[in-house]
Amino acid sequence: MKLLLFLILLVICWPAALAVLILYPIVWLLALPFRIVGIAVHGVFDLIAALFSLPARMLRAI
Repeated sequence: MKLLLFLILLVICWPAALAVLILYPIVWLLALPFRIVGIAVHGVFDLIAALFSLPARMLRAI
């Protein structure tokens, strides 16, 4: 799908398509630390949720 959209952009406005082709890897590299932080924060929230639900799960198991 992304390739098809890129080809349509290439036909309609080739300078914009070339700019996207050059800038996409740079934007991806700049967004990578935010993705890593997001994964870590999600893991911490899952851990906190598991800790809060542990007593209820233990009572259900009995």
